Amino acid sequence: MDEHTSGVEWVDPEALTISTRGVEDLRLQLEQWLIGRTGDPDAAITDLDRPSANGMSSETVLFDARWRDDSGEQSGAFVARIRPAADAYPIFREYDLGKQARVIRLVGANTTVPVPEVVFDEPSDEHLGSPFFVMRRIDGLVPPDVMPYPMGSWVTEATEEQRELMEQRAVEVLAGVHSAARRPEDMAFLEFTDAGDSALRRHVAHERDYYEWARDGLTFPLLERAFDWLDDNWPVAADAADPVLSWGDARIGNMMFRDFEPVGVLDWEMAGVAPRELDVGWMIFLHRFFQDLCHDMGLPGLPDMFRPDRVAQHYAKASGHQPVDLDWFIVYGALRHGIVMTRATRRGAQFGDQELPEDPDDLVMHRRSLEAMLDGKYWD
Repeated sequence: MDEHTSGVEWVDPEALTISTRGVEDLRLQLEQWLIGRTGDPDAAITDLDRPSANGMSSETVLFDARWRDDSGEQSGAFVARIRPAADAYPIFREYDLGKQARVIRLVGANTTVPVPEVVFDEPSDEHLGSPFFVMRRIDGLVPPDVMPYPMGSWVTEATEEQRELMEQRAVEVLAGVHSAARRPEDMAFLEFTDAGDSALRRHVAHERDYYEWARDGLTFPLLERAFDWLDDNWPVAADAADPVLSWGDARIGNMMFRDFEPVGVLDWEMAGVAPRELDVGWMIFLHRFFQDLCHDMGLPGLPDMFRPDRVAQHYAKASGHQPVDLDWFIVYGALRHGIVMTRATRRGAQFGDQELPEDPDDLVMHRRSLEAMLDGKYWD
């Protein structure tokens, strides 16, 4: 791997302003909604909290709730995913939470992938100012983004055998997600409508359109160069295979674990239809992103986790499909992540949390990694 792998310092997503909502106001609004939704005047929301360690897109709220319905007394711990307010400089242009809830239910109905139970789906914005859905909370450990789990966490404190189990099970979960849509019509609601004669062509066209929106008047030469590289090195073999339901954000930071076994699979806002390799490459790259940050900071990290050859082997064993063209999909993952992170960093500047660099490409936190990939110098 090239010695220099990233372009700017680590930006703490937890330090970025995520929402402009007040916690107590949100609790009262949710409680009034629950009373109206269940018809129980004594329904209550308590212990509401807004975590910020993982996630930079939809707003996540944790709370306890109780109500009575035709089935009797209902209570428990819940999670609400709320579309971000328009004044929160959202990461994504579209937040179809009803679609996300539908994906979770589809995966839960057709696979053994551990997804949370969706209890309520509220499409109206009249209650909280934005649509939302409510799931039962799952208890488990999440590999943290802040600070990134390879920099010191329960993952680094685990044994090598425990991390190998964790990696294998995570890849098996991914193979399970890809089996959720048993017929093309089952995932038609996730297909992008952008121009293209294949699911991958439409996916990349959709990503180009997202880039045009996310850049908000700035030009990022490195990201545009990456789009050109994708076109020049198109993965013919992977593109020819039947597409699957794609998680879109497949990584262990979006999973909950107990005893290094996945017990919850979260965050579906990037779901779509694509070749299997899109998620496989993303899972590899997102670990490399953190590992490269460790390299730049002189930390050992976890260099043996999510190595491409081993991930491909796990995936082939779990699914019967041997991944191909993974280098291309790792570059595509780096490009997609670059767009998301430039938007997230600009959100921080919008709220005065940080300053923008003079060179727009410095907003790509893994700038040197992506440059090395495009130059063919990243992998040994």
